[in-house]
Amino acid sequence: MVVRLDKRSWWVDFRFNHTRYRKRSPENSRAGALAYEAALRQNLARGEALNPTSAVDCAEITFAQFAWRWHKQYVKSNNKPSEQYSKEKILKSSLIPFFGAMQLNQITTERVEQYKVQQIAKRVSHKTINNRLTVLGKCLNCASEWHGIIAVPKIKFLKCSPPKTDYLTPIECELLLEHASGGLQTMIVLALRTGMRQGEIRGLQWPSVDWQNRSITVRHSWYEYKNVLVSPKSNRERYIPLTDDIYELLYRNRNQSGFVFLSPYGKPFTCHRFIDDLAKVCRKAGLRKIGWHVLRHTFATHLAMRGVPLATVKELLGHSTITTTMRYAHVAPSALRAAVDMLITAKSDQLANFGQPVVNQWQQAIQSEIIKIDR
Repeated sequence: MVVRLDKRSWWVDFRFNHTRYRKRSPENSRAGALAYEAALRQNLARGEALNPTSAVDCAEITFAQFAWRWHKQYVKSNNKPSEQYSKEKILKSSLIPFFGAMQLNQITTERVEQYKVQQIAKRVSHKTINNRLTVLGKCLNCASEWHGIIAVPKIKFLKCSPPKTDYLTPIECELLLEHASGGLQTMIVLALRTGMRQGEIRGLQWPSVDWQNRSITVRHSWYEYKNVLVSPKSNRERYIPLTDDIYELLYRNRNQSGFVFLSPYGKPFTCHRFIDDLAKVCRKAGLRKIGWHVLRHTFATHLAMRGVPLATVKELLGHSTITTTMRYAHVAPSALRAAVDMLITAKSDQLANFGQPVVNQWQQAIQSEIIKIDR
């Protein structure tokens, strides 16, 4: 047997190249022992000897010691500056205060469950807890890869309710634009017509505007904590066609190089200035306080309402998967409403439309819904 329970302790016991290996599992569970056995076999397959002293050394490493080494050697070389800052904040504020003094082989599935209970007691949202667990899992996976003998505990994520999507109605969009002026108005129109993120708007460069094809190439995002341009959230470029109104607004102030939008001080807008300016316009217009991401939601919602396929909306927004874009599915009433109305009108139309294929009624119902929305 590869793993077995002996005196309340789980052991791995196997042979590799005519040599027997028998070791106590760092995580005292059957699943932990199986994971530990797999890690040992991988280490042996790479030709690395299982040195007993390395096991002792690894057992003496605390999570805090390894976490900062992991952040310095792995996170800073593989993540964008914004992700580096986010992981550093999670380590400092949450993970290290709880797991910091524990040795790596003491972080078991039970310890992770205790951490979740503590976070829930502090009224931390499930989404935030899951984000922190993701960082913990990645850190421990690296510990397993680097040391080869660390059994990574199973991490079960909490269930989260779907995020609420706030957006502006067409009338609210008009009110917002009426009370904005100058460059701020142009930025609001750009957000409403392209769905660009605030960092992408602040980092937009003039060479990214294609005047001939009337489109924008989203290839940068401004990260103010380091004052550098980074790649967009999806780590890939995307192309967004320009409507006539935003094309004319940009064309009036066109330039050959540099940032499209600059503060009165000649520098890129800071995040706080960006948010405060939008909040002032909302107060003038008598609207609720919104963030720039609401304008991005508005862009996607209005497209979905008008029957634009969600796959197209996904490409315009730059989502990596269609799962994120599906949050706008409920505001596309054409197909859903037409499906339900078919049940109500089926009896009344049965005689009048006798012999007509159902697909024709279906398409006609969808078209009528789209016309209603446009009106």
